[in-house]
Amino acid sequence: MNILYLIGGLVLILIGANALTDGASSIAKRFHISNLVIGLTIVAFGTSAPELTVSVVSALKGSGDLAVGNVIGSNIFNSLMIIGCTAAIIPISITKSTLTREIPLCLLASVALFLCASDIWINKEAANMIDRTEGMLLLCFFLIFLGYTFAIARKKPEGEERVEEATIKDMPVWRSALYVIGGLVGLVYGGQFFVDGASGIARGLGVSESIIGLTLVAGGTSLPELATSVVAALKKNPEMAIGNVVGSNLFNIFFVLGCSASITPLSIQGIDNVDFSVLIGSALLMYLFGLFIKKRTITRLEGVVMILCYVAYTSYLIMK
Repeated sequence: MNILYLIGGLVLILIGANALTDGASSIAKRFHISNLVIGLTIVAFGTSAPELTVSVVSALKGSGDLAVGNVIGSNIFNSLMIIGCTAAIIPISITKSTLTREIPLCLLASVALFLCASDIWINKEAANMIDRTEGMLLLCFFLIFLGYTFAIARKKPEGEERVEEATIKDMPVWRSALYVIGGLVGLVYGGQFFVDGASGIARGLGVSESIIGLTLVAGGTSLPELATSVVAALKKNPEMAIGNVVGSNLFNIFFVLGCSASITPLSIQGIDNVDFSVLIGSALLMYLFGLFIKKRTITRLEGVVMILCYVAYTSYLIMK
């Protein structure tokens, strides 16, 4: 039954996120909101809606390990598995701005999360926790990142904006409203089913919620990004993967955990320094592979190495 809850919840989340994005984008377009704003807000929210829904619901249910584990696990999966699979299909070229700005920012975000969650080590507290103040600080970082993204995106050629326009569905306002309402309902109920299923599986297997969050939940919520990146690679457009991964990782840390911790403090018990080290190391690996060997390119061999790193980390969690 828990497996059915997990699968059914994930399906509802994915359908709900897609419906909400389509409906909200259509409404925004009717009110003459630019494609740039739609792409950087509504569409970005839609692609990270699974992680946001699962982490917020987990936080409300008092499952801090599941909420934080979902984000850390998703970011590790994104950096190692998605980039690794994409590069193994076709080498990924990295733009200079991505290598010198976005990926280092992703690395700094990972370090910031580690510092926020290291109360035992830094403040000599009895337990690690991301409190409301730290949650609001992460949200402030998200607003800064969003402003930076707006500034960079405005410099893009107009042709790129016309491409985005073609992806927005044109529909009557009443249908758009139904899409938005239906999408929100799907996200809410899907999130509850998914978290209940994941918690039930953890109890049934006798493992911690943190391990389920770092593996099963993280992999499930990252499936849309994996599918999108692999398809992009098969269509000879692998560069899309690096942008999706970096944007998603920053969104997850700053917005998803920022929202979750602002709603209710997140107590962290089952996530240790090894998990944070792998999180930081995966972002560092992206940077180093892009910087050295073949400059500004992640090769097929490096992609395979990234996949093997993820397999090794998952094996460690299972044997833990």
